Parts: sequence; structure tokens; C-alpha cells
Amino acid sequence: QVQLVESGGGLVQAGGSLRLSCAASGSIFSNAVMGWYRQAPGKQRELVATIPTGGSANYADSVKGRFPIARDNAKNTVYLQLNSLKPEDTAVYYCNARRIFPPRVYWGQGTQVTVSS
Repeated sequence: QVQLVESGGGLVQAGGSLRLSCAASGSIFSNAVMGWYRQAPGKQRELVATIPTGGSANYADSVKGRFPIARDNAKNTVYLQLNSLKPEDTAVYYCNARRIFPPRVYWGQGTQVTVSS
């Protein structure tokens, strides 16, 4: 049974920072591309960043340079550091695991990030 548990969301003023964490249970972490997506009210879920087990991370243009993603394979945890936050970053942030083989996608329950102006 694979579970993704996010933490670290909250309310912050514009320009502030938060760090999101996603702990993965089950034997998936070493065989998955990990990532973060977000969904703002009335909008579709969108990619924020992904990171493979080896290789470079991938970022949405809107967060490039502000939201570094990192993974700790020993702790089965992926992190998203949210810096220089803007009100338009307000959304529910979801952790995502895309297992490579056999292919399957898993989602966390989401964590709310609210940025006040």
C-alpha cells in the first residue's frame, strides 16, 4: 500500500517562505519520479516541479528559481521549498509519485498554501 503524506502548508504573507514535505510509504520511492502539483480555486491542477531518482529537476516557468525541489532517498521524502511567495501561488499543493515500472501514479491528500498580499 503506497501512501503519500504531505505537510508544511499554511498561511504566509507575500514574500515569505514555506517548506512542504511529502513522506512516501511503501516500496515506491526508489522507483518513482516524485513531484508537486497545485490546484488553485476554479483552475486545473498544474505541474509545479518534478524530480527523478537521478538527473535534473523540472520546473514550471512560474516557479523556476523560487521553488527548489529536493528528495532524500534515505528518508523516502521529497521537499518543495517555497520562496518569494506571491498571492497567485495560493493553492492546494499535491504530492505526486509516478512509478516507473509497473507504471502507476499516486497522489497525496494535498496541503493548503495561502499567500496574503
